[in-house]
Amino acid sequence: MKEQPVADTLQLSEADKEDQYVHQVYDEIATHFSDTRFKAWPVIERYLLGLPVGSIGADIGCGNGKYLGVRGSGDIFMVGTDRSKALVGICAQRGFECQVSDGLDLPYRDGAFDFAISIAVIHHFASPERRARAVAEVLRVVRPGGSVLVFAWALEQNGRRKFDPNTQDVLVPWVLPASKAQSSAGHGELTGEGESAQSKVFHRYYHLFRKGELQELFEQVGGCTVIENGYDRDNWYIIAQKI
Repeated sequence: MKEQPVADTLQLSEADKEDQYVHQVYDEIATHFSDTRFKAWPVIERYLLGLPVGSIGADIGCGNGKYLGVRGSGDIFMVGTDRSKALVGICAQRGFECQVSDGLDLPYRDGAFDFAISIAVIHHFASPERRARAVAEVLRVVRPGGSVLVFAWALEQNGRRKFDPNTQDVLVPWVLPASKAQSSAGHGELTGEGESAQSKVFHRYYHLFRKGELQELFEQVGGCTVIENGYDRDNWYIIAQKI
């Protein structure tokens, strides 16, 4: 039986929930996760290819660095951060400039970049306040007149995942095959009856954004103008310009 998402009923603080059901899980599944992340999504590719030559930007939550190399000609410069040490290691092995950093406390000065992207990251913060802080940090490191692109998982998904429309905070399974399983048990791991004893099932915390919620979050944070919003690859996305 295929593992299904379950409602989040964890009695943990937001920070502990993120640590155990996001950060530690991605460190465990990093290699397998990276193997599944290789093709740029169209909206993100369009955004990156449309940036002026000489632009300097950041990928906040860069994962394996998939988007750091979209402009392979080197006519823009990008750096990446991610909370997962294992994913940053993969990123570095691929020759990208990256470092471990918390999305609520980025290691950059105000207005350091012309642009920033944060793809499928904001939904891992476990409270409205922390999601707002994460958006504010992405905006903080971009100069006035610069732009940001943010993606977050949608509650209303058209793909293979089907979620309860009344449940926005969920634990989504990741099945790590026996061939990829690491020796340590890790956190966020639950037993899956349909999986072999050698496989591991990890659960990642997500807040699923309902239609319009991501734009409302940007409006709440302020300091920017939304210039495009839409739906792509089961995510809601925003392109905003910093004021």
